[in-house]
Amino acid sequence: MGEAAETATAFKTSFDTLHALIYFAPEAHERLTAVGLRPGSMTYFASRCAPMGAIGPAAAAATFYNFNPDRIARALPRAWTLASPEAVVAARLAAVDDAYRRLLGDEVLASAEVAEAAALAREATTVCRPEGRPLYAGHASLPWPDKPHLVLWHALTLLREHRGDAHVAALTLHGVPGLAALITHTATGKGTAAEAAKRTRGWSDEQWDACVAQLTADGVLDPAGLTERGWDLREQVEAATNAASEDPWRHLGEEKTTRLHELCLPLSRTVVDAGAIPGQ
Repeated sequence: MGEAAETATAFKTSFDTLHALIYFAPEAHERLTAVGLRPGSMTYFASRCAPMGAIGPAAAAATFYNFNPDRIARALPRAWTLASPEAVVAARLAAVDDAYRRLLGDEVLASAEVAEAAALAREATTVCRPEGRPLYAGHASLPWPDKPHLVLWHALTLLREHRGDAHVAALTLHGVPGLAALITHTATGKGTAAEAAKRTRGWSDEQWDACVAQLTADGVLDPAGLTERGWDLREQVEAATNAASEDPWRHLGEEKTTRLHELCLPLSRTVVDAGAIPGQ
């Protein structure tokens, strides 16, 4: 695996924490409900897809991929009758500002290191292309924030959605639909546990068990977990995802990528140590 592919693989542990905290921060709940959204999954679905406009549940389910479409349909399009996409985007960015200030502190956010990290992460995004990447394209259409720590968050969000869209494409290419993707990912032991995955993605026991039965019949699963065929399938999906996610890191180069990692790592550790990401 090349340098860029290794960085693409390591993105979640190296940088993604600084993006992902928005899904758990109490500030997000406060800001998003303040503009009219209902508490719970509506804030997640609406805030993440708001940069694409007032899309409906079918388009959102297609881009989020492994969520039960019925769960998304309970949030969209109703969310857009309560708050405009523009208001939701603004509330989300304000929530990031609030959460970063609480977790990292104003002195850190005003540091030269954060400004440098923001510049490097932004530079990495300059070669990202929107074709076939709807979530990335939506977020890339937003104006860049002014404050360095928000530039950093926005850049990492772009890199995360750029990779996420590639992952969906890889799953589609390899014939792995949404629920099967979720189940096989949990079976690797690297993702959310099955019960938590069912709960957060909105799948019933019956739906989950039916998909497990089909994957077992297809030779992807057995009672012990992933079969050799199942592991090979997951490896092919990850390899395809990495191959489609290398450009930002190849463009940034080894020296700058290493420096970005060095700058983000202590920030990520602070976030994790504060308990901002459940399970980490």
